[in-house]
Amino acid sequence: MSNKLEVQSEIFRENTNSTSVSSNTFTTSFNFKYPPDFPYISGKEAEVDEDGDLLVCRRPVQGVIKIEHSLSTPLATVGLQVWRGALLLADFILHHGMKTFLDKNVLEVGAGMGLTSIVASIFAKRVVATDVDIGGILALLKKNFDANKALAKSCIQIFPLNFYERNWNFELEKAIKECNIILAADVIYDNDVTEEFVKSIEKMLSTPKILYICLERRYVFTLDDLDTVAPCYEHFWKYFDQTRTKPSNKSWMVEQVPLDFPQYFQYDRNKHLILWKITKP
Repeated sequence: MSNKLEVQSEIFRENTNSTSVSSNTFTTSFNFKYPPDFPYISGKEAEVDEDGDLLVCRRPVQGVIKIEHSLSTPLATVGLQVWRGALLLADFILHHGMKTFLDKNVLEVGAGMGLTSIVASIFAKRVVATDVDIGGILALLKKNFDANKALAKSCIQIFPLNFYERNWNFELEKAIKECNIILAADVIYDNDVTEEFVKSIEKMLSTPKILYICLERRYVFTLDDLDTVAPCYEHFWKYFDQTRTKPSNKSWMVEQVPLDFPQYFQYDRNKHLILWKITKP
């Protein structure tokens, strides 16, 4: 697939809270509702009144994450945009944050502009965000973390990670080994990248972890099939299925997560979005 092809996320037609930074760069405000069980204001120290009495921190009702991003990009730098899978995974984290993500070490692969990692940082003890170091992705990722640091409860680190390279440096290897949960959202858009992604997560799952992968099946009509198909998703599942049935990976537990949790962000949660949970005991 040619990397010269320009693509644009549907998110920026669904969310009108955007302001222009330059000809192809925008800042979008992603408003969200806090879940009912959210008990504190993350990142805010306890306050006292003039008599020294502790002020009760009331549960926030609404929040906002501001993300600077590109409006359209070649396929090689799609990480400069925000995709629906990141928002669905962010919804999942918000809803299950207190039970599943609180005080955990979380690593996101293909973190892009950081929205999902920022939401994870509201609950986690440590968040490590990774992506390929091309097109200014990591620089803009850091800028977005800095712009939303008031939300973060956890320590946040950024590392370059190219799926084609698995001789990772010591710090990244250590972060992967220590993480409890791995996140990945909308990383499937090219068959070659898909296979290298699966090889990368196979190496990461050599120690006990939980991996959440959120994908959107993108349908196209092809002359070869004379039908509407989702070739990228189908290739992912075929290659992933081959990988998980290897003798060394037979302990993996794979389940599809029901999407019956509430929607906290504004986007089109359509029937083509899928969330998988892979557990390496």
